[in-house]
Amino acid sequence: MKKPVIAIDGFSSTGKSSISKIIAHKLGIVHLDTGALYRGITWFALQNCKDENLDIDLQKLYSSFPLIHLEFKNVNEELVLYLNDKDISVDIRTNEVSNSVSFIAKQKEVRDFLLQFQQNIAEKGGVIMDGRDIGTVVFPNADFKFFLTASIEERTKRRYQELLGLGIEADVNQVRENLIERDRIDSERKIAPLKQAEDAILIDNSSLSKKETIERILSYINN
Repeated sequence: MKKPVIAIDGFSSTGKSSISKIIAHKLGIVHLDTGALYRGITWFALQNCKDENLDIDLQKLYSSFPLIHLEFKNVNEELVLYLNDKDISVDIRTNEVSNSVSFIAKQKEVRDFLLQFQQNIAEKGGVIMDGRDIGTVVFPNADFKFFLTASIEERTKRRYQELLGLGIEADVNQVRENLIERDRIDSERKIAPLKQAEDAILIDNSSLSKKETIERILSYINN
């Protein structure tokens, strides 16, 4: 029996990635963090594709696509993102990357570059993928679709704690403003905007723990 393809979309800091990892483990399927992929491209651009004004040169980035090799490797039973054989799992969580990732992610060339990569992984089923356009663009025929949301106050608290846990200095007001701006850019972009698929199940986890959110999602999958 073919294992399911599960799409989890939603706003930043709703726990999409960590929740998806646990569900993948419970169901014995692969978890793919698409947000990490976009952060990986952003990190590469910040390191290698700045112009004389220290802004990202998009044309230089696009011409560099043949030099970008992204890969998820299994490290201690977790999929860790490598770029050209370098572990960038911590590098991609910095404020610098967070401030630029929505700009990079809204570029059609970037989305096209990563789309085939994502779809190839899921061809055989048995994958849970989280992001912002998984249920609408990447896997419109996914077996299960969920859309996670939460209040900006709760998401700010989660993101702030995540950064501190990674040893990254953060200002709570800056974190809040960054989330609000990312929401705006992700929702308003012309290419694959953040939105709930018509057949996706909406889950507001503002007052739900991670465990409770996971249990609710699994209740639909195992029903």
